[in-house]
Formats: sequence, structure tokens, C-alpha cells
Amino acid sequence: MKKVVIYTDGACSGNPGPGGWAAILIYKDKVKEISGFVPYTTNQRMELTAALEALKALKEPCEVAIYSDSAYLINAFQQDWLKRWGERGWLTADKKPVENQDLWQQLLELTRKHRVKWIKVKGHGDNPYNNRCDELARQAIKQHGNGDK
Repeated sequence: MKKVVIYTDGACSGNPGPGGWAAILIYKDKVKEISGFVPYTTNQRMELTAALEALKALKEPCEVAIYSDSAYLINAFQQDWLKRWGERGWLTADKKPVENQDLWQQLLELTRKHRVKWIKVKGHGDNPYNNRCDELARQAIKQHGNGDK
């Protein structure tokens, strides 16, 4: 299996508001940047979309290390939130529907194709790849004329 490193980030101008997502995929000495824009969304959806789009970009099953500054994304996988939500019929412990269920279910499907390790990084810290993802996500918002962040 190919080993791929992925960095992801999402951004939102207002929450909700116009959003951007970005990912950097690294395989050996190849680096690929991808990003996108959503006219009206939330920061959480952009964080999930970044990981989702990065995994969709892989052409074959891979061993993947995904780095994100989103505790929401990382904890859902590391602390078995997804498993518990699924067991409860996609309801939270408070019996409310899980937010962003559509994205979570797509992410779960993709993680069945790949071996994924989820790693938390500090946002706006000294990690150049995380900082670049943040920059790309914010650029995606600005390029569509709706962002001030």
C-alpha cells in the first residue's frame, strides 16, 4: 500500500457563511494542493469536507496519515464518536440528530477503503503544511468575493 500524508483545513467567513476547504496530499516527493468553496456553510462542514475531498482524491487504497487542527474531526475517529452515533441510529447522547451526518457517513465509507490514522495538530502553529492549508482555504473564500478573513 502506498503511504500518503494529508494535511487538511477548513475556514468560514462568518459561521455560517461562505466557506473554503483545502488539503495537501504528499506521496514520496510529490505534493498536490486541492481546495474548494461553498457559498453558505459552517466551519465544521468545511473541516470535514477537506478530509473527505482529500480521501476522494486518492486513486487506490492507501495507508494515510491525516493531520488536522479540527478536534471535532480527529476526536470523532479517535474517541469512537462515529461508532457510538451509528449504534444509536445517528443520534447524539442527548437523542438529537448528529450534525453533518451526510459528511460523516461519506468519510466512514472512504475510511473503509484506506487505512487511516487521524492526527491532531495545533492550528495556526508552526506546522507549515497546516498553515498552508489554512491559507488555501481562506483564498478559496476570497477568490469568490465573499470573504474578509
